[in-house]
Amino acid sequence: MLEKIFAPYRDYSPFVLRLFVGIVFLVHGSLKLFGGLEGFTEFLLGYGIPFPEIMAPAVAAVEFFGGLAILLGTGTRIASFLLTGVTVVAMIIVTLPMGFPGGYDINLALLGGLVALLLAGPGKPAVGGDL
Repeated sequence: MLEKIFAPYRDYSPFVLRLFVGIVFLVHGSLKLFGGLEGFTEFLLGYGIPFPEIMAPAVAAVEFFGGLAILLGTGTRIASFLLTGVTVVAMIIVTLPMGFPGGYDINLALLGGLVALLLAGPGKPAVGGDL
């Protein structure tokens, strides 16, 4: 019975996922790019990330533009792939040692959403193709 009700909307489930995942990364990227880049550079330096002056704006740009791409549904798979890399590195270096109270759970949930979008594509509606 539920299958009959929800079957026509199956193609829209990636859209719902795109809204939430895209907004999270868009906001995090914008906070870094537009006023928090210096602090993020220091944060990366504190964790021993090599070339923090290069990595900070690169990560911020991937988060901002990747989040925007996912939100719009253009280049969803490419953005999901790049953000998966950023998320895995953040999980290993920053949140894994602190566990679930330290934000590992949020990153784990985002990683699940990114992998789902990587596999499913943008769904409907989407601005771009199936990249």
